[in-house]
Amino acid sequence: MVDLSVKINQLRLANPVMTASGTFGYGLEFQDLVPLEEIGAIIMKGTTLEPREGNDYPRMAETASGMLNCVGLQNKGADYFCQHIYPQIAHLPTPMIVNVSGHSPESYAACAARIGTLEHIPAIELNISCPNVKDGGMAFGVTCEGAASVVRAVRKVYHKTLIVKLSPNVTSIADIARSCEAEGADAVSLINTLMGMAIDIERRQPKLSIRTGGLSGPAVKPIAVRMVWDVAHAVKIPVVGLGGIMTAEDAIEFMMAGATAIEIGTANFIDPAVTVKVKNGMADWLESHGCRSVTEIIGTV
Repeated sequence: MVDLSVKINQLRLANPVMTASGTFGYGLEFQDLVPLEEIGAIIMKGTTLEPREGNDYPRMAETASGMLNCVGLQNKGADYFCQHIYPQIAHLPTPMIVNVSGHSPESYAACAARIGTLEHIPAIELNISCPNVKDGGMAFGVTCEGAASVVRAVRKVYHKTLIVKLSPNVTSIADIARSCEAEGADAVSLINTLMGMAIDIERRQPKLSIRTGGLSGPAVKPIAVRMVWDVAHAVKIPVVGLGGIMTAEDAIEFMMAGATAIEIGTANFIDPAVTVKVKNGMADWLESHGCRSVTEIIGTV
């Protein structure tokens, strides 16, 4: 049997396949559709300190080989998560990771500290890169100084595994990754969605309520692989790769580019069991190529 286990700081995963935030709910929605224990980790939908209504509809639009979204981090806030969602997910048989966002370093830190009190949440993914929020992620994720300010504030109050999710809508993602590493990030994940736009030519209006949104899906994969390769050669901390992964072969490509683990997002909307299929496909590929451990292929390009 091939050993699929990987480690991100103190976070041990039975396999490197995780779900991307915003595409798998809180995991509860999928427990009748896929064996959750076979997923390496579940990264839950974004959580902010205060409740957020999100953007007006329409906020999703299909594109060639992908989709645009401008959901805007709709959620009921950290207190609601702790009181109502956490008791339902604490027992789930895979690591549960909270994606945290905010509108200032202080709000990020306050939300992270609140989540940090939950015994069965071993890590957070810090979203400094979401292009769907007018006053938060984008402003911090596009500069080294902004990224560093958020990571620094969160690191002071959060002492479990800290993964920082990076924006691709930047000049040098490697420089921003280095600034996060310098402030104490345990890992970085990339890429978040690319800024895009679609127009309804009959109505002569944008298809999304706020005009622009985040592009995800297979269309972004070559860009994501290149950025993972760049960042893996720029930092010493683990890199988590995501962006258009649909198959085991896609996941292996990211790991050869330098990713220690991967996340699957848009593909969950097409096939709720895609994570397990990718995991099994990776095991088959590794075995057929004489590999005893998935770690043998990390960064081999």
